[in-house]
Amino acid sequence: MSTLHSIQARTGQTLGAPLDASTPAQVDAAAVAAGAAFPAWAASTGAQRATLLRALADALEGDREGLVALADEETALGPVRLNGELDRTTFQLRRFATIAETGVPFALTDDPAVAGAPPVGHPAMVRQQVPLGPVAMFSASNFPFAFSVLGGDTASALAAGCPVVIKAHNGHLLLSNRVFGLIQQVLTAQGLPAGLVGMVQGGGRDVGVRLVRHPAIAAGAFTGSTQGGAALQAEASARPRPIPFYGELGSINPVVALPAVLAAKGADLATLMAGSITLGCGQFCTSPGVLVLVDDPASDAFVQQLQAALAPLNPHPMLTPAMRAAFDRGVEHLVQAGASPLLHEPTTANAPRPFLAQVDAATFIASEALREEVFGPSQVIVRAADVAQAVQVLEAVGGSLTVTLWGAETESDEARALVRAAMNIAGRVLFAGVPTGVAVTAAQQHGGPWPSSTQPMTTSVGDAALTRFLRPVALQDAPAWLTARAGRPV
Repeated sequence: MSTLHSIQARTGQTLGAPLDASTPAQVDAAAVAAGAAFPAWAASTGAQRATLLRALADALEGDREGLVALADEETALGPVRLNGELDRTTFQLRRFATIAETGVPFALTDDPAVAGAPPVGHPAMVRQQVPLGPVAMFSASNFPFAFSVLGGDTASALAAGCPVVIKAHNGHLLLSNRVFGLIQQVLTAQGLPAGLVGMVQGGGRDVGVRLVRHPAIAAGAFTGSTQGGAALQAEASARPRPIPFYGELGSINPVVALPAVLAAKGADLATLMAGSITLGCGQFCTSPGVLVLVDDPASDAFVQQLQAALAPLNPHPMLTPAMRAAFDRGVEHLVQAGASPLLHEPTTANAPRPFLAQVDAATFIASEALREEVFGPSQVIVRAADVAQAVQVLEAVGGSLTVTLWGAETESDEARALVRAAMNIAGRVLFAGVPTGVAVTAAQQHGGPWPSSTQPMTTSVGDAALTRFLRPVALQDAPAWLTARAGRPV
C-alpha cells in the first residue's frame, strides 16, 4: 500500500502523519457501497435530503476553528479567506437543502390525455426527473471547502438524490479526511448508510481513473486542469456504458476595456484589476488572464497604471510546489510564444511575483500557446487596433468561463458586436467589476464552451447545478399510485 503526505504550503515541509492511498479494492468498495445506498436515497423525500444537508452544514460550523486552522496550514490561503469560504460552503449546503425541500428535484410536467386520433389526441403523460445514480466527485485544489469534499458538487448531487464518492485532492489531504470524518458522524447519527458519501485518495491517475471506470458510477463531476479533466472525460466516454462527465476546466477569462471608460476611471480600474490578478495568488478559475485593449492614448496610460498597481503586490505562496513549478513554466511559455514582459521578476521563494506581459492582437490570434491558461498571478495584455480586431481576439479564445466588457454601457454597433462575441464564447458576461468571485444564486452560469468546461449547457455553481444529476423520464398512462408520488422516484 502506498502512502501520501500532506504538505505545509508556506514551507514545503510534510505535515502530519502519512496517509494510506486507497487500494483498488477500496475504490471498488466505495463505489459498490454508493450503489447500494442509491435506491433508498433516490426515493427519499425532499425533507429527508434537507435534513442531511443542513446537518452537514452545522457540522462544518461546529468544527470551524479546527478546520480553518488545518486548511490554512495546507493551503496558505489565510484565515479570512478560508472562513469566508467555509461560510459559502455552508450557504450552499443549506441552499440546496431548501431547493430539495421545496420539491425542485421532483418537478414534473402533467400532460393529461386528449381524446381523438393523433397527432392531436394522445395518452396521459407525466414527465418527471430521476436521479442518475452514484456520482464520482473530484475535489478542486484551490477551494478546499467550497469545491471540495462538501462543496457544491456534493451538495447538489445529494439534493438530487445521488450518492457521492469523493476523490480527495492531494493539496489538502488532512482537511479532506477531517471533513469526511464529520460526514460519517452525521450519517451515523441520522441512521443513513455510510456508503451514501464515500471518499478515496491517492496520487497519480490510478485512483481517479478506476473510480470513473467502475460500473456503479453514473456520472462524474470535476473541477481542475484541462489536461486532467480531458483525460477523465475520455475515460467516462470509453466505458462500455458511457456516463456524463461534468468538468469545469481551464479558462483565461478575457477582459475587454474600451478607451472611454479607461479615460474616465483608469486608475480605479487598474487597482481593481491588479487585485483580481493576484487574488488567492491567481489560483482562481475565473482569474482574468487576458486584457484586451484598443489602441488609444487612454489604453497606453492604463498599461502604466496597471503596472504601477501590480508592482508592489506580493501574493502568498501557491497551493503546492507542483503548481508553483507549473506557473513558472507557463510564464516562460508565454514569453517564448512572443509575449513581451512588462513585469517579470523570477524568484525561488514559495510565493511568485506577479507577471504582466503585452502582445499585439495578430500574434495572439495566431499563437495557441498565448491562449493557454497560466494558473497563478499573471496576465497578458493584447493590443487590438480597433473593436473589430478585439472581436477577433475573443473569437480566437474559443471558450471561457467568463468575458468582461468594460465600456459597453451605451448601445452601438460596436457594443452589440462585443456582446455577441462574448456570449458566443462564455458562460457568464460581466459589464462591471472583475470575473473573480462567483455568486451562488438562481441565475448563475459557471461553465462555458471548451476548454472551459466539458458540458457548456450545465453549471457547476448555482441552483441549476442540481439538474446535472437528474434525467427526465416520461410516464405514459401511469397508475394512480405512481402519480400520487408527485415526482418522487420509487
